[in-house]
Amino acid sequence: MAKDAAGGAPTLEMVARRAGVSRATVSRVVNGSPKVSPEVVTAVNAAVAELRYVPNRAARSLARRSSSAIALIVPEDVTVFFGDPYFAAVVQGIMDRIDDSEYVLNLLVASADPQRKTRGYLESGVVDGAIVISHHAGDELFERAAVPLVYGGRPPAGIDAYVVDVDNVEAAVRGTERLIEIGRRRIGTISGPLDMPAGIDRLEGFRRAVEAAGLPADLVETGDFTAEGATAATRRLLDRVGDGRDGRPLGVDALFVASDLMATGALAVLAERGLTAPADVAIVGFDDSPAALRAGVPLTTVAQPSAEQGRLMAELLIRLIEGDETVPRQTILPTRLVLRDSA
Repeated sequence: MAKDAAGGAPTLEMVARRAGVSRATVSRVVNGSPKVSPEVVTAVNAAVAELRYVPNRAARSLARRSSSAIALIVPEDVTVFFGDPYFAAVVQGIMDRIDDSEYVLNLLVASADPQRKTRGYLESGVVDGAIVISHHAGDELFERAAVPLVYGGRPPAGIDAYVVDVDNVEAAVRGTERLIEIGRRRIGTISGPLDMPAGIDRLEGFRRAVEAAGLPADLVETGDFTAEGATAATRRLLDRVGDGRDGRPLGVDALFVASDLMATGALAVLAERGLTAPADVAIVGFDDSPAALRAGVPLTTVAQPSAEQGRLMAELLIRLIEGDETVPRQTILPTRLVLRDSA
């Protein structure tokens, strides 16, 4: 076996120098990443053979006190996590990044006692860092975590954190403005939960848009980012303002709904009451998830780059774990309006 200058076993750095590539590229080849060209794979494998380099992940992890694992922490019910396509897109983005690294992903979905269990998990040494998404008020325990954290979305008030997010207020303004532009004047909203920053900010954006147009801002019911929660919220709204039956006029002619999944629930309520979109009630959703195309009417929606958010959160977390002091505290990704049949 070849030795380094100090007489030790060949290292990843020695392989990188022999192959004429970066250390990260050698790591990708050693870990079987498909995102390396055949020519580079050949060069790295030749260097590995010449130096007789043998990866020793366990020894490296002990030397740098590393687990080579990162956590995705989701303080949600399991049914919410597996039922919302937003989470699938974020996980895909995370995996796209860590496939090019030595890290593996551990998933922690909140239990009945998330505070105690999550704190113990983060302090146990089983992960080097964590990504936190879909957090609620009361999740402040993460601020005192013993490992680097990156938040997907604005963290609870008072927590100074590394954040990858979209401008939910401005995105909701744009989505609501679409309804105003097509001539709707009795615009309601089904908001997300108001113990979550995304729910709060998207409601704020809706209110800014309708108030700027001189329209009422009180046609609001709160959902929970599930189709079932939106079904209940839409029924409450129509019961309150009128659905065109029982001698009362239809009290809304448009809805801004804070997620595509919730918009499918709103559409189901319209159908059960003999209403259609967009003829009776135009609808704009949020996410541009697969749910937008599975709805009874293809949804006009605000697209957010969920997979890119996941990839970037993983990238920033890995940089933090590896000691990079140039990681930005806040990264805001762009959104865009996607026009379809519902508005």
